[in-house]
Amino acid sequence: QVQLVESGGGLVQPGGSLRLSCAASGGSLSIIAMGWYRQAPGKQRELVADITRGGSSKYADSVKGRFTISVDNAKNTVYLQMNSLKPEDTAIYYCNADLYYSRGSYYRRDDFWGQGTQVTVSS
Repeated sequence: QVQLVESGGGLVQPGGSLRLSCAASGGSLSIIAMGWYRQAPGKQRELVADITRGGSSKYADSVKGRFTISVDNAKNTVYLQMNSLKPEDTAIYYCNADLYYSRGSYYRRDDFWGQGTQVTVSS
């Protein structure tokens, strides 16, 4: 069973930094792409950043220049370095993975979500 485990959220002051991690596990996996989404209270879930296995990335305009996404394919882990955090970055951050996973003698492709980690930016 494929699982995504997130870590690194917490409370930080405006201007501070946090680093989120998300590790995929559950047998033989091959990442196609991984990403981070966030959902603030009363708002829809939105894409923050995503990255392909080959390293191509894209960012929401609101985080460009402040956040950096990276992936370690050998560890099936994606990271989100968040700098110059603002109160409006406060949200639950969710990891997403589009990947192949083994099921006996064949591979299936599917989309998975982590449980979410809270990021609060406040003085």
